[in-house]
Amino acid sequence: MIDSPKHEGMRHRLVEQLRQKGIQDPATLAAIGAVPRHLFLDSGFLDHAYEDKAFPIEADQTISQPYTVAFQTAMLDCGAGGKVLEIGTGSGYQTAVLCQMGMEVYSIERQQTLFKKTSLFLPKLGFHAKKLIFGDGYKGYVEAAPFDGIIVTAGAPEVPKALLAQLTIGGRLVIPVGVDQQIMTLFIRTGVKSFDKKTFGEFRFVPLLSDKASTAS
Repeated sequence: MIDSPKHEGMRHRLVEQLRQKGIQDPATLAAIGAVPRHLFLDSGFLDHAYEDKAFPIEADQTISQPYTVAFQTAMLDCGAGGKVLEIGTGSGYQTAVLCQMGMEVYSIERQQTLFKKTSLFLPKLGFHAKKLIFGDGYKGYVEAAPFDGIIVTAGAPEVPKALLAQLTIGGRLVIPVGVDQQIMTLFIRTGVKSFDKKTFGEFRFVPLLSDKASTAS
C-alpha cells in the first residue's frame, strides 16, 4: 500500500472538513493534509481512512479521529524545532503529524506490541521521532525534560504531576481529563509552581493506564 493522487485528494477534502469544524491553524492543517493516514490503519478500514472517525487498532487501542488529532495539535501551539513529549504513541499517526510539523518528538507507549510495530513503521515512512520509549506515560520522560509541549492521547482520570513538572516555563500540557468521557484540558506553565488552566469541551479516549500514578487535580 502506497500513497497516491487519490489519497491526496481525500486528504484535501478532509482538511476542508476540519477547517469547517473550526480548525484554523495553517501548520496543523498542512500536516494533516500531508500525512498518509490510510497507511496507519488495518486493511479493513482503508476505504474509510479519511473519514473523520476513530478506528480500532491493535492492543484494544484506537487511532483518534482526525478532528481530535488536529484539535490537540493546534492547542499544543508548538512550531518547528519545539521539543514535545507525546504520551501514547499508539498507531504513530499523531507522532507523524508532529514530526511533519518539524517538532523534536519524544513519544512513550506502554503497549509493547504497538511500541515494536511503530518503532519500525514510522522510519519506513520517513517520520523520525527523536526517541520512541517503551514505558509508563504517567511518569513522563524526565531524561529529556523540560518540554515545550506535552500531548496526552488517552483519557487521564487525573492529571499526572510528573507531566506538569516536566514543562518549560510557558510550556503547554494538552490532556483529556475524565473517566468515561473526558474534558479536553490545557495547562500553561506560568512559573515554577504556577499554571493557567483552560477547558475545551468533551471528548472520548481510551484510558491512560498506570500501575502507580502521582496525580494532581
